[in-house]
Amino acid sequence: MEYQAKELFAKHGVRVTLGAVVERPEDAEAAAEALGGRVVVKAQVKTGGRGKAGGVKLANDPQEAVAKAEQILGMDIKGHTVRRVLLAPTADIAEEYYFSFLVDRSNRNYLCIASVEGGVEIEVTAVENPEAVAKVSIDPQVGLDDAELDEIVATTRFPADIADKAREVIRKLYDVFLKEDASLVEVNPLVKLGDGSVEALDGKVTLDANADFRHEDHAGFELQEEADPLEAAAKEKDLNYVKLDGSVGIIGNGAGLVMSTLDVVAYAGEKHGGVKPANFLDIGGGASADVMANGLHIVLGDEQVKSVFVNVFGGITACDAVANGIVHALELLGDEANKPLVVRLDGNNVIEGRRILDEANHPLVTLVDTMDGAADKAAELAAQSSARNA
Repeated sequence: MEYQAKELFAKHGVRVTLGAVVERPEDAEAAAEALGGRVVVKAQVKTGGRGKAGGVKLANDPQEAVAKAEQILGMDIKGHTVRRVLLAPTADIAEEYYFSFLVDRSNRNYLCIASVEGGVEIEVTAVENPEAVAKVSIDPQVGLDDAELDEIVATTRFPADIADKAREVIRKLYDVFLKEDASLVEVNPLVKLGDGSVEALDGKVTLDANADFRHEDHAGFELQEEADPLEAAAKEKDLNYVKLDGSVGIIGNGAGLVMSTLDVVAYAGEKHGGVKPANFLDIGGGASADVMANGLHIVLGDEQVKSVFVNVFGGITACDAVANGIVHALELLGDEANKPLVVRLDGNNVIEGRRILDEANHPLVTLVDTMDGAADKAAELAAQSSARNA
C-alpha cells in the first residue's frame, strides 16, 4: 500500500512525507493536528484510481479530517474495501511527474517509464500523447550506470533546474527496485515542490514473493485482514493458489498446465452460460493423498465452486500415484467432498491410473480422457448445479 511503499522509499533515502495511518475516523483528529491541521485523507487499497473513486479528499482542519475519514473508510474501490486511511500534510506542488521501474519480461530487461506530465491523467496522456512518455530499457547485467541515468533524465525532459535532483531520486528509486527485489516501483506523482526540492508524493511497490527468503522484513507488509481467507489457508499449506471469480475449481500439477486449464475451461464455459474458472491451484510435482486432500479442501471451501476439474499430467509423479492420491483424498475428506470432480489423467502410467479410478467408482468422480472434454464436462456440471440452486 502507499504508506508501506513510502516506508520502503524512506529506507533508501528517497524524500517522502510518511504522514499517519488511522483505521478509525475518531483517530483522524489527533493525527491531523499533529500534521499541522490541513491534510489530505487518502484511502489505502492496493489498486489505482483512488482519487477518481472518491478515495482521496482534502480536509482543511482536524474536524473535517474526521468527517472525510468517515466517508472513505468502508468504501469499496474496485472490489477493495478501505480499512485504513493515510493522512498526509498538504504540499506546495509546483510540478507533477510520473516515474516507474518495472520488469520487462518480454525483453528480459528492466524498463523505466517516465513523464513530465504525471498526475491522475497519466493514463490518458499515455494514449493521447504517447511521445510525452519516455521509455528507457536497462540491462540487468549492467544496471543503472551514469549513461543510463543521463538518458532517462534527458529522454524524460526533466527541467534543467531539477535535473541533478531528479538523478539523485531516480538512483535511489532504482535502489528500492533492485535491493528490495521489486517487480514494480511507481511514483505518481513525483513532484517538484515550491522550494525546488523533489519528493515522492505517492508510491506503489510490487515485491517479488520468490525473493522473500532474502527479506525477513517483507513479512511485516502482509496484512492478514486484507488477504483472501482461502489464499491465506492455501499459503499455510504451501499451495500455490489464487482465487478467481468463476464456479469451476481447478487443480493441476505445474503452473503452465494450470494456466492452460484456465483457458480451456473459460472457452468451454462459453457454451454453458459463461461458466468460468474459480481459481488457480498448482499442487506441484507431487500429488500424494495429503497434498491432493489439502488442494481439494481449499477448492471445495469456496462457496462459488460448483464442480472441480483435476487435470494432471504424470511425469516424475506417475498417474497411478496421482489416482491413489485422489481416492485417498476423498476418503480423508469424507462428507466435505460434496461436489462433482472431473478428472483427466495423461502421461506416465496413465492406463494404471485410470484403472484405479475406474475400480474406485466414486460417485463424485467422472473420468474423462481429453483435456477439452474434461473442461466441457466440468463446465456443464457447474452450470447444472448453478441452475438447480437458482
